[in-house]
Amino acid sequence: MEKPTAHQSLYQKIHELLLDSKQNIVRSVNSTMVYTYYEIGRMIVEDEQQGKHRAEYGKQVLEFLSQQLSQSFGRGFSVVNLRQMRAFYQTYSIQQTVSAELKEKRFTLSWSHYLLLMRIENPDERSFYEIESETNRWSLRELQRQFDSALYERLVLSRDKDAVQQLSKQGQHIEKPTDILKDPYILEFLDLPELHKYSEFELEEAIISKLEHFMLELGKGFTFCGRQVRITFDEQHFKIDLVFYNRLLQCFVLIDLKIGKLTHQDLGQMQMYVNYHDRFVKLPEENNTIGIILCKDKNESLVEITLPTNNNQIFASKYKTVLPDKQDFIRLLQENEM
Repeated sequence: MEKPTAHQSLYQKIHELLLDSKQNIVRSVNSTMVYTYYEIGRMIVEDEQQGKHRAEYGKQVLEFLSQQLSQSFGRGFSVVNLRQMRAFYQTYSIQQTVSAELKEKRFTLSWSHYLLLMRIENPDERSFYEIESETNRWSLRELQRQFDSALYERLVLSRDKDAVQQLSKQGQHIEKPTDILKDPYILEFLDLPELHKYSEFELEEAIISKLEHFMLELGKGFTFCGRQVRITFDEQHFKIDLVFYNRLLQCFVLIDLKIGKLTHQDLGQMQMYVNYHDRFVKLPEENNTIGIILCKDKNESLVEITLPTNNNQIFASKYKTVLPDKQDFIRLLQENEM
């Protein structure tokens, strides 16, 4: 009789097939449910329009529907929930020429995702988070975290007007080194209080212990290569804090951690790391290495004067260990538009 391990490969294939099927069923049920809520919202809105938008008419309709639907189908049809379905349709109204099949396929996120997205007033910002949630398969918790950390505002502040428009249509599109940058990076998940004294080693240890969270903050296409990666030349040894590879840009990304204010020596050291990787590590078909210095504070003038005018490899960004005040970023955006 053959040992059970001989059939392990077959079992694994069937196991993966069943898991995929289960996930497809869940996605199908979720999409159908969300589209059903959309259609309920549409019917309510159209009925209210016939009632000439009278507030008392709308209130009576929702109370009647809530009572009747709850008796027929159980929980989930409170007046509050029906108002949310109405708001969902009003927010995501699609032209009538679009087929029902295409409408249903459009709603790929969970109802909880859409409840959060509907609270975002700026349609461009809402579209960005919807695209990113679908593309990166963000959980509701991940979506909430990215919204709370003002990801959209941080990306907008680092891009020109044309690139900002692309955010709402394509999400974060990675084509050149600057596309992966944020300023600041938000590292609240490290649980390091803003005023707490810690060493660069402790900062690195905290990042490694929460590497998945850190890579989510870095963005798309990153794979982890190593920490304290040693390079040697002329019998001298140097260690790069963190080394990543970005699959979309097809290049190494080196990260150096600085808990104090950025100095020109820090920039020079990173330039050396980048030059070494370009000359001795990267393959001919790969693109030039990118170096990012994460620091507590920096002087923009110092960075501009130290680095060459055509620089597209060395960057310095601040980091914060607490969630920012989203309103501060909104005010910055408004000031830039004036």
